[in-house]
Parts: sequence; C-alpha cells; structure tokens
Amino acid sequence: MTTTLGAYDDVLDRYAPVLGLETHVELGTATKLFCGCSTAFGAPPNTQVCPTCLGLPGSLPVTNEAAIEFTVKIGLALHCEIATWCRFARKNYFYPDMPKDYQVSQYDEPLCTDGYLDVVVGGEAFRVEIERVHLEEDTGKSLHVGGATGRIHGATHSLVDYNRAGIPLVEIVTRPVQGTGHKAAEVARAYVTELRDVLRDLGVSDVRMEQGSLRCDVNLSLMPAGATQLGTRTETKNVNSLRSVERAVRHEVERQGARLDAGERVVQETRHFHEDSGTTSPGRSKEEAQDYRYFPEPDLVPLAPARELVEGLRATLPEPPSVRRAAFAEVNGFTAIDLEQMVNAGVLDLVGETIAAGASPTKSKGWWLGYLVGRANELDVEVSELAITVAQVARISELEDSGELTNKLARQVADAVIAGEGDVDAVIESHGWKVAGEDELIVAVDAALAAQPDIAAKIRDGNQGAVGPIVGAVMKATGGAADATRARELILERAS
Repeated sequence: MTTTLGAYDDVLDRYAPVLGLETHVELGTATKLFCGCSTAFGAPPNTQVCPTCLGLPGSLPVTNEAAIEFTVKIGLALHCEIATWCRFARKNYFYPDMPKDYQVSQYDEPLCTDGYLDVVVGGEAFRVEIERVHLEEDTGKSLHVGGATGRIHGATHSLVDYNRAGIPLVEIVTRPVQGTGHKAAEVARAYVTELRDVLRDLGVSDVRMEQGSLRCDVNLSLMPAGATQLGTRTETKNVNSLRSVERAVRHEVERQGARLDAGERVVQETRHFHEDSGTTSPGRSKEEAQDYRYFPEPDLVPLAPARELVEGLRATLPEPPSVRRAAFAEVNGFTAIDLEQMVNAGVLDLVGETIAAGASPTKSKGWWLGYLVGRANELDVEVSELAITVAQVARISELEDSGELTNKLARQVADAVIAGEGDVDAVIESHGWKVAGEDELIVAVDAALAAQPDIAAKIRDGNQGAVGPIVGAVMKATGGAADATRARELILERAS
C-alpha cells in the first residue's frame, strides 16, 4: 500500500513526536573485544579472524581491558553512574553475518547508566537523557552482490566478511525524548553531532560514520497532541550520516502521520533508510527482549571496575566540547548563534581549520556556512564530503581579500574545484578568471552609462539610488569580473 506523505510541520501540528536514539560506536582498540585479532579497517575479507571471534568449538574469550576503560570514559563523559559490578550476557538470534548465532552483549546489568547530554537547537536547550551505555561485540558484514542498491533485494548472491565480528562496540541508548515538537529532526541530528564530538575528544573512536564506526538507529513514534500514552515506534537501522539522521526522522514523521490520519496503524518494525531518496522501507518485525533469550555469558567472569580505576579515568577526561567551542568562539569573535549554526551544520571543525590555514574568521564562516553548505545540499552530500579542502578555501579567500577575485568569481572558482577541474590557481588560469583592470572597467562603465541615458541623468542629478542598475550592467558586461565597489566609484565619477 502506498500512503501519501503528510507535510512535516503539518503533522507535528497534530501529533507529538517521541524520539529514541541508539548509537553504536566501534571502539578504537588495537584488538577485538575477546581475542587478539586486529581491528584495522579495510583489510581483505576474512583475514582478521580466529577461532574465538568465529565462535569455533573449544575457543574461549578473554575481555579486552582497554575496551572496558574506554566504555567507562564514555559513561563518565555522559554523566553516567558506573556499575560496581556487572556482567556480559548472550543475546540469541540468527543473522548470517553473526558467526556464533548469538552476540555477547550486556542486558539487565550494563556498565554505565542514568546519564545525559545537553544540546542546543534554535537557541533552545534540550536535555537528552541516557538510559544506558553498554559494551558488546560487533557482528560481521554481509555484502549483497549483483543488485543495483547493494541490498539483498535484487542481488544474485551474498558474501560474508567476518573481519568486523568481535570488534568492541559500545551502544548508547537514550530514554524517550519528548517535548522537541517541530524541532525533533534537528534535535536528533544535534544530539548525534554532539555525541560524536564527545567521543572524538575522548579518543575512544575515530567516529567515522562513512566507515561504520559510528552508526545510529533512529526510533520514532507519534502520539496525538495532548495525549500521554506513547505511540507505536519504528526503528530505522544503521543510519550512517548526520544529515541522514535528520532526514530519517523527517520521513518517519511524515509517513507515520499520514498513516494515523488515514485511520491506519503504525507497525512496530525495523526499517531501512535509503540515502538516495531519503525514505525508509520495512525491514523485519521488531523483537522484544524475551525473543532474544538472554542469559549470563558462562565463559566470562563478571566486571567489577575498581573505584580507583574509575576516578583515575575521570581525571583524564578532556574539557567538554561545549567548553572548547565557547573558547573558540570567543577567540574568533563568533556569537552564540554563529556557534550553534556551525555546530548543527557540521562545519565548525572545517571553519577552525580554514582559519588555521590563514583565512579570517568571518570569511571562513561565510564560506562554509554561507555557501558551501548550500552546495553540499544541492549535490546531496555531507559538506565534509565536498571535493574542496580547507587549504583551497583559504586560498580562494586570500585571493578575494587581495582583490584578485570578486565574490562572484571566487564562488565560480570554488564550484570548479568541487567539480574536479583542478586546484585553485590552475582553475583560475585555465578559465582566465581575473578581476577586470581599470581600463577595462572604465570601458564597461562608459558603455553602461551610454546604454541607459535616463538612469545616467538621474545619477547626475544626485540620485545615487539609481547607481544599482548601472553596476549590474557593468558586472554583466565583465562576466562578474568587476570590483563592484570600484565600479560604483567610477560610475559616480563619469556620470557627472
């Protein structure tokens, strides 16, 4: 059945959204959680495996101490309580890329509980409460071959790579997030963005969403405005970019709202997110805890982190990203609104790196937030994926500041670099892009004045507001290569 989607804001006028975000983080340990196999990314399939991570008979696991410490650091940074005693459990289910047919995880006794993370959207603060932070082993990876989408539907065959099986994986689970209203999608993105920054600053993961070391399951339900009983939720699995987290929330709001408006029910299920269309599709019905038949892992001893260890790790925590960002904003003259916009657009680090490469803070923010974010949206990619480096942006800014490029030409240069035409100076040379010289500018000004004598007369009579159309004509005649400020000066001089 095809359901016509409702408009996001219209749906949220009638329904209250409830978010739940489950974020999976591959820890940056050198070896796997229960064996000595390497965790290096990109190795040939099935070359980083052993009897333990393959679950072969007779093999026994030994817990990775660094993984425990990394998890405790995450819990501390998220203001969690650290358990004095906890243990692993077996989570039983079948999936082709899970070699044991069970996953060693934590169930009712997680390592970290009851934390929170604050985010700001549109000047409004939201506290996202963390229910648990627990440690488990990652599964392998299925590769579906022969289809157009990389998914099992339409594939001719499937392959399994177990290199990822057994890598330490931390799952960070929020409590239901209510009260976000029309900002639900933005809050979801802001939370994952802030969490990524916390994890990166801790040094516990490279948090590269494009490589799968940070993945997010987006839970969403709707309930009629004013109601108190939660609606039926769906879980969109393995969303792997910040932009896609926001898009997944938006689509599920629209899809669920349309179903509820039509008197249909929302099915509790997992769903797949499609990057190309920004939509979700059904996966499988959602299991409950009893379906996994949890029981304590018999081959591992319980965990009992010593208080001395926990407090020692607490002392090593870096300052929170919010504090670091506030200092960055103060040094560079950014307002709180500037800071929020850069963080939520995912360009703060890019702006900082462009400043370090020599561009002014104002120009760096203007390029990334004012222009390149828009280009990324047009190209349907993350801004960090644009084929332009911070050094190239700083070079374009330098040429613009020196007057060698106008703003229009500078943007054309940036577009050409993004299109793969070459480095900044090579692009300028190949296109012959340069600011019009004084003689060329005088010719263009005189021609524009002669072509519009009525406007020229108004300027001679002191109506400086009439200068605009002449400036526009000069810019058009020079292909945007004129310095608009100098063109205006010449127009006023030569019209008199």
